[in-house]
Amino acid sequence: MQEIRNIAIIAHVDHGKTTLVDQIIKQAKIFRDNQEMQECFLDSNDIERERGITILAKNISVTYKGCKINIIDTPGHSDFGGQVERVLNMADGVLLLVDSAEGPLPQTRFVLDKALKLNLKPVVIINKIDRPDARPDEVLNKVFDLFVDLNANESQLDFPVLYASGRDGWATKDLQNGARDSILPLMDAILEYIPAAPFQDGPMQIQVSTLDYNDYVGRIGIGRVHRGTLKINEPAVIIKRDGSQKPAQIKQLFTFEGITRKEVEEVRCGDICALVGVENIDISDTIASSAAPEQMPPIAIDEPTLSMTFMVNDSPLFGQEGKYISSRHIKERLLKEAERDVALRVEQLGPDSFNVSGRGVLHISILIENMRREGYELMVSQPHVIIKEIDGKKCEPMELLTIDAPDATAGKVIEQVGMRRGEMISMENHASRQLLQFYIPTRGIIGLRTKVMNVTSGEAIMSHLFDHYEPLKGDIPQRTNGVMVSMAGGKSIMYAIEGLQGRGIFFIDAGEECYEGMIVGEHCKEGDIEVNVQRAKKLSNMRAAGSDHYVHVAPPFRMSLEEALEYIAVDEYVEVTPKNIRLRKQYLSELERKKIRYAKASAAKAAELAEANGGDSEN
Repeated sequence: MQEIRNIAIIAHVDHGKTTLVDQIIKQAKIFRDNQEMQECFLDSNDIERERGITILAKNISVTYKGCKINIIDTPGHSDFGGQVERVLNMADGVLLLVDSAEGPLPQTRFVLDKALKLNLKPVVIINKIDRPDARPDEVLNKVFDLFVDLNANESQLDFPVLYASGRDGWATKDLQNGARDSILPLMDAILEYIPAAPFQDGPMQIQVSTLDYNDYVGRIGIGRVHRGTLKINEPAVIIKRDGSQKPAQIKQLFTFEGITRKEVEEVRCGDICALVGVENIDISDTIASSAAPEQMPPIAIDEPTLSMTFMVNDSPLFGQEGKYISSRHIKERLLKEAERDVALRVEQLGPDSFNVSGRGVLHISILIENMRREGYELMVSQPHVIIKEIDGKKCEPMELLTIDAPDATAGKVIEQVGMRRGEMISMENHASRQLLQFYIPTRGIIGLRTKVMNVTSGEAIMSHLFDHYEPLKGDIPQRTNGVMVSMAGGKSIMYAIEGLQGRGIFFIDAGEECYEGMIVGEHCKEGDIEVNVQRAKKLSNMRAAGSDHYVHVAPPFRMSLEEALEYIAVDEYVEVTPKNIRLRKQYLSELERKKIRYAKASAAKAAELAEANGGDSEN
């Protein structure tokens, strides 16, 4: 019987997981010699290729020395940690990649902690060893300290170490004298140190860890057979997370071979497979033999820390660019995503609004980006941190923030983080850069990246990870400048924009369709102002010497979706359509906004008077 090894590749974002898998695919000869293979092959999603990050965990398999090795490539960004938590249940061991210069970072700690708690056997790979600022010995000591800090047992502490360059396609155990020409020493290490998937005899049992979707067959459940042999015609039941059971019929079975799926009649214990035909299959569901239906422990998922409100677009340009615009369409799409992504929560607030909770701004913004590419049109509110009550106190999530910045700008970075209630816990000098670590409220993270990139001229490397809850830290300064709001509808005119350039920075260009209440730029001072970007030049026949001049307009500042979500204030929305991302006020009319401001001021004054009179507002 062919031996099986199940391994997950885990690391911090951009430490080289997908590039290493590329080299394994190449050197395992999955492709023909005359067949071209694109870089970062497993990042097949359009957004993954554009951003250079892995969002969805993916499976491949290679056969080496007669052994089948199932490899699971996992995301490295903390916002997609829910993917990592699920797929680790399918693995027997992990390859922990650590950058030879940066060392262990927050997500390294997160994924390693999950792997150690599942008692998975680790193999440490010090990657990017060809970097000029590589410091492998120092990084190895830091990795060992991290294992100790996470309470690893003795067998886990006795981890093997390899040195590799994923880009150049080599790995070696001996950094000084080892050959640097092949990735095969890594494959040998997998066979030597990662335990083979044990064969547990008995009634069939498989747990669904990830989901795929096909327009023709519907949901496809992917999981590992934990006991017995899964056969296509065997009577089975599906056991939901709440313990309810119902009969299940498996219509097709697939195993992973190379980068493709191969249809089979049965899958033995220890192998990873894809199931087709089971109705309403979901993550954490157990498929068991009807003769002995036994549920597996549900997969534990960390709670979301951030929420946003999704609404039907009600702007004057509603329905002009999107294909799916009603609340029914948005609800169906959000519920479909929540079934596929267990780290996401969806709650209906009203007929046209939904509360969507996730791990971070990037986690939810990737969903919004996918929706707009599919033809959806919607509005999104400012991100809000989820507050919990612990021991009678209101507590907020705290993040472990790591910023790698040049020496000359470290002081400015510390100042920016300090303004947002961040507390520095370590400062480490590395070459001409500083590695700074802070504890900071999640509220303080929102909008911080732009500030840090500005003060470091784009040279900072910033990452963060949810760590724990603490009592509320008090007010955190948000955007200091006001915005310029269009006072009328119609296309913007270059002549009007040129005359208003002294008032601030514009987000729109000449010729763009605007409406009353739409945010067209950032004011250079505090407070919002209304501007007329539709004002045209008077075409009279009266001329004066020097009155005509060339119009010089600075190019507009274009925000990405994440930047727009972090930029808006409480009374503003981001309008998302397949063609545009616009900022707008919650109340489009200036008269409505004045009424709201007056009502708030009156309520605040009444509260002050009540407090001054000892809590009796009638005195």
